Amino acid sequence: MFVSHTLRTKACEELIDITRTVEEDVSFSGIKEGLCVVYVPHTTAAVTINEDADPSVREDILRQLKNLAPRKGEYSHLEGNSDAHIKSSLLGASQTIPVHEGRLVLGTWQGVFFCEFDGPRDRRFYVTLT
Repeated sequence: MFVSHTLRTKACEELIDITRTVEEDVSFSGIKEGLCVVYVPHTTAAVTINEDADPSVREDILRQLKNLAPRKGEYSHLEGNSDAHIKSSLLGASQTIPVHEGRLVLGTWQGVFFCEFDGPRDRRFYVTLT
């Protein structure tokens, strides 16, 4: 099963919890055992799995990524978003999550996040279930 989702990001950089959407895809698919791949087809966005209980974790992640790749830096790329490309590469374009008994296998505190690094803009992500 393949599902395409769109979302509108609201900030230049943000982590958006998409866990519920992905869980709904798993439920709708009827798959009981398998794999769920979440993929982001953008070079300035990413997807990650991390804590979803405390919003300050998201803030900490974004703050440290800004330290690693500041907006203004010694970059050659002329579009002015090299930092977003670097952050996207650091976190990655996809995550694979096991599905067991019709549910995502995530830890107690884990959630799935769409990571925006060059917003706000309209974005897509895909979910494939096998």
